[in-house]
Amino acid sequence: MEQFAALLDALAFTTSRNRKLALIADYLRHAPDPDRGWALAGLTGGLDFPAVKASTIRKLMSERVDPVLWALSRDFVGDTAETASLLWPEPEDRVPQEALSLAQVVATLAALTRATAPQELAALFDRLDARGRFALIKLATGAMRVGVSARLAKTAFAQAFGVALEAVEEYWHALAPPYAALFDWARGAAPALDLAHVPRFRPFMLAHPLEQGEVDLADYAAEWKWDGIRVQLVRAGGQTRVYSRSGDDISLSFPELRDGLPFDVVLDGELLVRGSAQGGAAGGAAHFNALQQRLGRKRVSARMLREYPAFVRLYDVLLLEGEDLREAPWKSRRATLEALMPRLPASRFDLSMLVEAENFAALAAIRDAARDAAIEGLMLKHRMSPYVAGRKAGLWFKWKRDPLLIDCVLMYAQRGSGKRSSFYSDYTFGCWAGDPDAGGELLPVGKAYSGFTDTELQQLDRFVRQHTLNRFGPVREVERKLVFEIAFDSVHASKRHKSGLAMRFPRIHRIRWDKPAHEADRVDALRALIKD
Repeated sequence: MEQFAALLDALAFTTSRNRKLALIADYLRHAPDPDRGWALAGLTGGLDFPAVKASTIRKLMSERVDPVLWALSRDFVGDTAETASLLWPEPEDRVPQEALSLAQVVATLAALTRATAPQELAALFDRLDARGRFALIKLATGAMRVGVSARLAKTAFAQAFGVALEAVEEYWHALAPPYAALFDWARGAAPALDLAHVPRFRPFMLAHPLEQGEVDLADYAAEWKWDGIRVQLVRAGGQTRVYSRSGDDISLSFPELRDGLPFDVVLDGELLVRGSAQGGAAGGAAHFNALQQRLGRKRVSARMLREYPAFVRLYDVLLLEGEDLREAPWKSRRATLEALMPRLPASRFDLSMLVEAENFAALAAIRDAARDAAIEGLMLKHRMSPYVAGRKAGLWFKWKRDPLLIDCVLMYAQRGSGKRSSFYSDYTFGCWAGDPDAGGELLPVGKAYSGFTDTELQQLDRFVRQHTLNRFGPVREVERKLVFEIAFDSVHASKRHKSGLAMRFPRIHRIRWDKPAHEADRVDALRALIKD
């Protein structure tokens, strides 16, 4: 546990990507098994301890530390783990004990129940120093926030043992923590793993943003970029899995798709929900708000299946009945995919249509006219491109449509997390319901925490502090006088919000220091942008 705590401490205090890679790689080379496997799982979000929540930690602290001191300290520090690890009262009669291994800590956490968690966690806290408590809380709650993504951790693993990152990605999602087989293979103690009959995730091929004039349209095929979630469907060994973009198994949320593949295959596509059959270019796909009703559910009711039926709009085929097609050119894979369609149930799968245009000007006009709720823009794919993991220059491009813009008024602000924990960086904004000069009120329509520079963040933080009207826990209500020009992709009706609206991907496009609040847009103007 001491080695893992030292690793997290070092990671938290460096912003250098190369330094983080070196720290993780060194740990993975020298830490014992199975500790290093559990550490890797923790860094990549592969552990879950249901009995331990942030509220569990808060309750433990409230029983031992003055609640006002705790609240003020947590608000100032901005991180529960750091605050609790430093404020935890050291036991006066601590008896020296054998050092805890990370494997022992994981086993203890996994065995906890809601009833036993407080007592067992307190005992662990008493055995550890501040750095150890910090690591324990991060591990237990899953909120690492030390600037390490799953991709970076896998890259560090590949560098630690001199193996290809693509090979690590291939094996990763077929194995469970603490990844003993993965370590044995990487250090040469075991041959390559035979996972031919295991349904497993393959890394997605991704696209670069397009700069107009960057490609010769004659060499590329254009197709719609659909606004759902990218998924991979895998059938092998008599089992079917549905994986998200990050490799998470979401099969339980979409049981109707598990019975839709009658042969071994790996398919790439966009998960959507059926909408109106007269859905224009979207071909019957509903907007993203409908898909959100299905995401994250471990159990799906018959009503949910009936009202929000899911299907996949297919982009590509990676493997087919034992044959790996990823090295074949896109045009060949597309022909194979088109030939596959009659073998797939039409109620669960359809084919993403290609977009024909004579030149870039014509293609731009088509893109700009596509304001359908299920379309984000266009994809351009080189006709000779293989299917390769990650973003490879010159092969695939995404050409998103220009965002919608609307002027909103800042209403509430909340501190961020991690590097932003000292700044009010999360902003809730609203539009006017009625005439503001005749008693109209502001209704919240969205929340954003991106789109501004570091300098602008400091200016916004200063504005929030100087114009606070009320405080509600960590949230500050501010004077209605600052206007944001908000960029967003689409807007949909929503029963969960007071305004009746939900924005898709809102972000701050400009800060309108010059514009008076009463000139901001009305809710009706935003509602008029809803596409059925």
